[in-house]
Amino acid sequence: MTEARRIVIKVGSSSLTTAAGGLDADRVDALVDVLAKVRSGGEKEIVLVSSGAIAAGLAPLGLHRRPRDLARQQAAASVGQGLLVARYTASFARYGVRVGQVLLTSNDTSRRAHYRNAYRTLDQLLAMGALPIVNENDTVATDEIRFGDNDRLAALVAHLVRADLLVLLSDVDGLYDGDPSTPGTSRIAEVTGPADLADVTIGSAGKAGVGIGGMVTKVEAARIATAAGVPVVLTSASRAADALAGRDTGTYFRRTGRRSADRLLWLAHASTPQGSLTLDDGAVQAVVERHSSLLPAGIAAVEGEFTAGDPVELRDLQGRPVARGLVNFDAKEIPQLLGRSTRDLARELGPAYEREVVHRDDLVILHP
Repeated sequence: MTEARRIVIKVGSSSLTTAAGGLDADRVDALVDVLAKVRSGGEKEIVLVSSGAIAAGLAPLGLHRRPRDLARQQAAASVGQGLLVARYTASFARYGVRVGQVLLTSNDTSRRAHYRNAYRTLDQLLAMGALPIVNENDTVATDEIRFGDNDRLAALVAHLVRADLLVLLSDVDGLYDGDPSTPGTSRIAEVTGPADLADVTIGSAGKAGVGIGGMVTKVEAARIATAAGVPVVLTSASRAADALAGRDTGTYFRRTGRRSADRLLWLAHASTPQGSLTLDDGAVQAVVERHSSLLPAGIAAVEGEFTAGDPVELRDLQGRPVARGLVNFDAKEIPQLLGRSTRDLARELGPAYEREVVHRDDLVILHP
């Protein structure tokens, strides 16, 4: 942990706001004090993934708790996002640190060009000495294009910026082998892989009611990050300094996979399929085992309403998902392509149809 140069830090709503809504300036300043000290030597870069926009907008709009409907959530985010970034800007200014706001939706990052642009923006901010503050773009994201929680967003950002470490800050000082409030439970100091958690009961969101995560989303985020080669520390915001100094605190998740430099992790974990394509056995074998592109000849059926560029699920004849990819045709175009060769389609419909339905560069295999 002490050797990590580029670090992504995620902080939850409950660590920044009061239960009634509104930012807690003292909590924000305490976090900023820690982060500013860590990067003061010039050897470490920090990307902050911060929740709190919706929670910060509750009190100014006269809301007593997080609304359930998307429209009022987006209204609260619209008000709260400005307050959140203004608070960070003022707090980091005490140390002469510039901040830059980056708002993402999953739709921005599963498409190749948008993914590359997101990386370039974050990398350039860091190169210019600024501290990026990332959040989901709650004001425009619909249910279909949401990350769903900032823990998962943080794991994907850690992969995107090629971070050396992901730190998840919460109101609990680590992962426990039961309810932390129950006598006899103990903190799990280290997780080497999924098998270590097979018998652990993991709780959901806390009592504050201002966030949507909980330990479930943090463990899932740790799984995504470690599988992509990024180790994870989970601890409380009050112990952030200890975690970043490498002291014994929280739960350390060891990396379980190799670092990947592509965007397919986003396609697998941040996209919501807008439809599905059913593949015959030959196509399943070609896609899954040979990592080939999906051609029209191997498609047996199509479901859903989608347009070219949307993510779709690829299923076998038994309906089991085997892969996910970005489709090159609208749903209404595909029925006339089923089971036909690209050569025949090009001769009948034109050269634009002599191409893959899903290119292998835009396709990720879903492992069970």
